[in-house]
Amino acid sequence: MMNHSFVRFLVVGVLNTLVGLSAIYVFMHAFSVPYWGATFLGNAIGACVSYVLNRTFTFQSKATYGKSIVRFALVIFICYVVAYFLGSKLATWAFALWLPRFDARDVAVLLGTGFYTILNYIGQRWFVFSQASEEKMRA
Repeated sequence: MMNHSFVRFLVVGVLNTLVGLSAIYVFMHAFSVPYWGATFLGNAIGACVSYVLNRTFTFQSKATYGKSIVRFALVIFICYVVAYFLGSKLATWAFALWLPRFDARDVAVLLGTGFYTILNYIGQRWFVFSQASEEKMRA
């Protein structure tokens, strides 16, 4: 079961999600950092954990650090913007309809994290650490 890259990705994802989400909630609630700042900082911390573990454990990549880090950062940034934008919009819409008195930020973070996980796997698997990408990076 651990031979499949998506399963390994999820294991790594649990770890970096715990690290990243913990950081997000600490920034939001302990330091009153706004949503976008807190999610950005938390994801940056989680991304560092993610890069190292996904490169070595999940995809067992031989891609050069320089090019794979640039691709990784690009995927992370795109996934971050798309996922947390969607999470924010969906949570705000849902709360406006059904629970207008409650703060949607915490739910937006969780929705964004789900979207981010799926988009991030696709980007890393097919763009950052794929065999074809590694061959292009070596050329």
